[in-house]
Amino acid sequence: MLMVITGGRILDPATGIDRIADLWIKDNRIIDSGSLVDTGAADRILHADGCVVMAGGIDIHTHIGGGKLSLARMLLNDDDSIVVPPVEAAIDNPVERFLPTVTQTAGRYLDMGYTTCFEPAVIPCNARASHAEMSQLDGLTTGGYCLLGNDDVLMRLIAADSPQSLINDYVAWMVAATRCIAVKVVNPGGINAFKFGVREMDVDTPHPHYGVTPGQIIRTLCRAVHEIGLVHPLHVHCSNLGVPGNIRSTLATIAAADGLPIHLTHAQFHCYGDDGAYGMSSAATRLVDAMNRHPNVTIDVGQIMFGQTVTISADSMHQYENRRHAKPRKTALVDIECEAGCGVVPFRYRRKQFVHSLQWAIGLELFLMIDDPSRVFLTTDHPNGAPFTTYPHLLRLLGDRSFRETALAEIQVDAAASSQLGGIDRQYSLNDIAIMTRQGPARILGLSDRGHLAVGAVADIAVYQIDSNLETMFSRPLHVISGGRLVRSGGVALDPPISKPELHPALVADVRYDADSVKQFQRMYRDNGTFAMNRLAISDCEWNESLRCQDIATKLRERSR
Repeated sequence: MLMVITGGRILDPATGIDRIADLWIKDNRIIDSGSLVDTGAADRILHADGCVVMAGGIDIHTHIGGGKLSLARMLLNDDDSIVVPPVEAAIDNPVERFLPTVTQTAGRYLDMGYTTCFEPAVIPCNARASHAEMSQLDGLTTGGYCLLGNDDVLMRLIAADSPQSLINDYVAWMVAATRCIAVKVVNPGGINAFKFGVREMDVDTPHPHYGVTPGQIIRTLCRAVHEIGLVHPLHVHCSNLGVPGNIRSTLATIAAADGLPIHLTHAQFHCYGDDGAYGMSSAATRLVDAMNRHPNVTIDVGQIMFGQTVTISADSMHQYENRRHAKPRKTALVDIECEAGCGVVPFRYRRKQFVHSLQWAIGLELFLMIDDPSRVFLTTDHPNGAPFTTYPHLLRLLGDRSFRETALAEIQVDAAASSQLGGIDRQYSLNDIAIMTRQGPARILGLSDRGHLAVGAVADIAVYQIDSNLETMFSRPLHVISGGRLVRSGGVALDPPISKPELHPALVADVRYDADSVKQFQRMYRDNGTFAMNRLAISDCEWNESLRCQDIATKLRERSR
């Protein structure tokens, strides 16, 4: 099929294009219009007068697949004490407003113009379930980050002062076995130490059994990720999640990277000082200053938004602590095959509570204080800080100072007074938004054919009616094209998107390892694991048939432009 979007403002920071022009699509790719100057040659014409045309949105950190979501749904779906403001009349279950089903997740992302999303916590022994669930997100391209850094094999290798090349083989095998695109570490060493009775662990705290520190784990994994050729830096959930004063451990984490690329995820939760009458303060300025000194660091924010949600995390150490704040009062803490933890704690962020208001302000400070929008990414750590459906509201807060000042006046008064938010004039432009939600995510993940509108790119496109109210503008695009297929038009869902095997494969890293090293890992895994290590590996048969995915073996060794 030949399709043309005509009359719209093409906004593509990756190619420097910002002008009124036509955009031609053939099948699932953007093509050079060349001699196709007559729009009548198109099989379908989409009029975009008064609209801005962007690449499809990319969410680099959103919990959309795996057992933790199932646990959360089981914990909450029959709870009639949960009350949330009605947002969508068609959704009767209030839980589904902040914890949507698989089908609802795909639909709501497409409704906002997002076409690519990444699950950031794929536990190796649960990778099949994660990919199986993501394979049902029709219309979305997906990928996952392999969770390492609390597994006994890695900790034993580090404790034994093993050669970096051997550790690299282990990391590469795990990424390949789980069909992932990147590596993530959660509370390095802390989840494992929690099983030994440890309830607090800082970056320089030795593990009670292995003797290794979180700093050593970060340093080793940063180097491994870099040397095996993954584009995305080590994706780090720092120590001391949510603890006042944790900015010190966040800065120590940056230092532990030794100048290698490192990405700090949901940084808002790791950006707290311990000053002031409440024993908690914003440390946004300190983190921004550190980023200015260390160009190897990127972050996503993990913005909180007020209202009911549920927190889900592999960080069982801190979810155990957070259980005291559960709302409603129920919690699930699980150990997964002795490999990792999982904590599910329902939570309600309240506008008039000091800590919650300060968290809200800190996230916005980070967005607005970091000058380069390609180094800070739009996330709410769905569903931990808020559901991803709050993105349009968040964009209005970033792009409309007057609206932001009104919102600031409505939060808890002491939190507003202690925040620097009121003194920030900056307003995000449409170009900033396109960089933060399109170009930047594609570049940091090595997706050379996404996040931009150049010839040859995958035809993932969102057409937004220009509106001074950014929340209105980004809530309902006029048109959404996913993989060359028109899936939304006039705010209405069209025929169901083509299923994932044809147009929406999972994105997978192409990594190499020495097969001779694997035998050693298998012996070590047998000593600590609950089954044979080779059972972690997702076979080609499972991948192509049972999981309905295609292994496109994305060539991530080639750095994106």
